[in-house]
Amino acid sequence: MVEPSGGFSWHYLRQGEQLLFSGGEGGGLALYAHHPELQIGPVSLAAARLFAPFPAHIGQVLAEGTMSVLGLIMLVLVGRTAAWYYRGTGTNHRRLQQRILIAGLAFIPMWVEVSVRFAHMDDVLALFFTMLAVHALVRNKPAAVGIYLALAVDSKPWAISFLPLILALPRPDWKRSFLWCVGLIAIAWLPFYLSNLGSLSAAKFTIPNQPASSLRWLGVSDPSTPWWDRPAQFAVGMGLGTLAVRRGRWPAVVLVGANARILLDPSVYTYYTASILLGTLLWDAVGQRRLVPWWSWIALASLYGGTLLIPSDSTKGMIRLAFVVISTAYVLLWPTKKPRRGRGSARGGGSRGSGGRRAKSRGTIPRQTGGEVRTPATMGG
Repeated sequence: MVEPSGGFSWHYLRQGEQLLFSGGEGGGLALYAHHPELQIGPVSLAAARLFAPFPAHIGQVLAEGTMSVLGLIMLVLVGRTAAWYYRGTGTNHRRLQQRILIAGLAFIPMWVEVSVRFAHMDDVLALFFTMLAVHALVRNKPAAVGIYLALAVDSKPWAISFLPLILALPRPDWKRSFLWCVGLIAIAWLPFYLSNLGSLSAAKFTIPNQPASSLRWLGVSDPSTPWWDRPAQFAVGMGLGTLAVRRGRWPAVVLVGANARILLDPSVYTYYTASILLGTLLWDAVGQRRLVPWWSWIALASLYGGTLLIPSDSTKGMIRLAFVVISTAYVLLWPTKKPRRGRGSARGGGSRGSGGRRAKSRGTIPRQTGGEVRTPATMGG
């Protein structure tokens, strides 16, 4: 779906890729030092370069169409992720498909916002690579999880809030996944900082603190981004994600990470909600087993519908804050039914090893060995 009046922010991608690959003054590895307003990762700029050979309008339309297709691919990946996660549990896959379809209908409008109306390729790629990481996670591919999460951060820095997904892997795989992730992040970003220390100024770039932001309700009245805001976003997002994994709620990592973003971000662009809808989609498809995906539709109605229908900025900010607090508390604290698997799988909080002792799984993804599902505690038992 391509809208002629879309592409509101596409010029930032075009400007960034031209500066990055031109090598001229203010470009190349000095890009972020001279243009801190370009809060776009190098992977996104490289992807935008693919559309540079086309005339400006055609390139934009092609980019919007490509980003729209990525949204449909993500829906397919969510379905395959849920099917893989629930295999061997006796789950009714027809009901699962219905649940994903209903949740997907809420996801699509917000994906159009980020991919067509705003054409934010950096946010699109960050979410797309995060979804690939989730799919690799349920298939127990630790290297792929680390690689995809790194590419997400290399596309848009705020994706760092999704790194706790690594902790959902079996503990022996953490190091491998983490090294891949850190290594690829360093390869993408260090050249800019090592060649020009002025690139650090990009982290200090500020935007206006909008009257409808959650920050206002938290008592932050600064006219622009407070100095502590970005680090706090990352810390809160990663902290909540880690807590989600420790409580066996790893499908909530994307939602709580995105919640941290809109909780503390001074701006209120509607395309931010796309990350929330991916989070609710994953939670409704994988994290819970109810037929009706309530959280996807609650998010769409409150965060997007509220923006369109409620005139008061203060009320909009209150609704954003309420959604973040209530949805985060729900996915972290509300009792949920965990899938029951066959023999040798993790049940509830842990599984019996060969020595008869109980080993807590902390919500990790079971190892797959042939047709049997096994956790680290049952390997060799």
